[in-house]
Amino acid sequence: MLDDRARTLLKALVERYIAEGQPVGSRTLSRASGLDLSPATIRNVMADLEELGLIASPHTSAGRVPTARGYRLFVDTMLTARPAAELGGTLADSAEMAAAREQLHPDQPQRVIAQAASLLSSLSTYVGVVSAPRKAGVFHHIEFLRLGERRVLVILVSPEGDVQNRVVFTAGDHTQAELIEATNYVNAHYAGLTLEEVRERLKREIDALRGEIATLMQAAVEVGSEAAEDGADQVVVAGERNLLGVQDFGQDMGSLRRMFDLFEQKTQLLRLLDVSSRAEGVRIFIGGESQVVPYEQLSVVTAPYEVDGRVVGTLGVIGPTRMPYERMIQIVDITARLVGHALSLK
Repeated sequence: MLDDRARTLLKALVERYIAEGQPVGSRTLSRASGLDLSPATIRNVMADLEELGLIASPHTSAGRVPTARGYRLFVDTMLTARPAAELGGTLADSAEMAAAREQLHPDQPQRVIAQAASLLSSLSTYVGVVSAPRKAGVFHHIEFLRLGERRVLVILVSPEGDVQNRVVFTAGDHTQAELIEATNYVNAHYAGLTLEEVRERLKREIDALRGEIATLMQAAVEVGSEAAEDGADQVVVAGERNLLGVQDFGQDMGSLRRMFDLFEQKTQLLRLLDVSSRAEGVRIFIGGESQVVPYEQLSVVTAPYEVDGRVVGTLGVIGPTRMPYERMIQIVDITARLVGHALSLK
């Protein structure tokens, strides 16, 4: 889409704007890019970039600033962030990271999550956000108790001893003897399997199961899924007040109020983190380019964290679109590895 000259000028403009926060003029861009071009040539290239929607000209300035589309092109094709393993004596070995390793207590998972959010906020000077680990729903023991006509109490016990109770309404009435038979069958054939494994087996075995057992098993899976979802809606946010000091937001109280509503409600944050958990490595969401990040002024850098090779949660940094993306990628990448390591030790 762009020739080398236009790419070089766009990269220089984005980097300059991230560093200084001021619209970039053609004269400044000429010096920053290192290209031997006349001011007229640079103005022509900038006009082309503006026509493509990659940069924009604020009303109060002759300079240009990146758009969401310009940031996306910069992040996807021009950013060369080094992975955590190659950071050497920089962030990976900093005093802050050394302190973080000491503070992430593997015997206290909730404290690990809270500390990780604070660490992300402290290192980035923006907002740190971490979703709590999702537990794999596992059947350890199930019991069905008759409460009345077509009303059954489903009791699920997890391997950790957590108990979930739900009342379900069945299409037909069941005697307690039928429910005991179903209980014994389910515990003998499905105990120890995850909800997904049970769901898959039910698809294959539904025709072979007696009607009441199949119905009760499906009800039990739904109960387990609801319980897992109830326990997964936890997200820890730290450093919201940091946004008050960000130049880009300081004069726009309306935007700040909307952002603080986002942090309080957390529903959109959970949806964003859920999207991130399905991808490998660090992901960057830039506000204004999709409905995932609802505010044009915000960008989010996220990464999933793993325990024993399985993705169990996501963490990230929320800040202005004018953020130093290379450093944010490093912070998020390293913190995800630290959290996964700490939780794997418990």
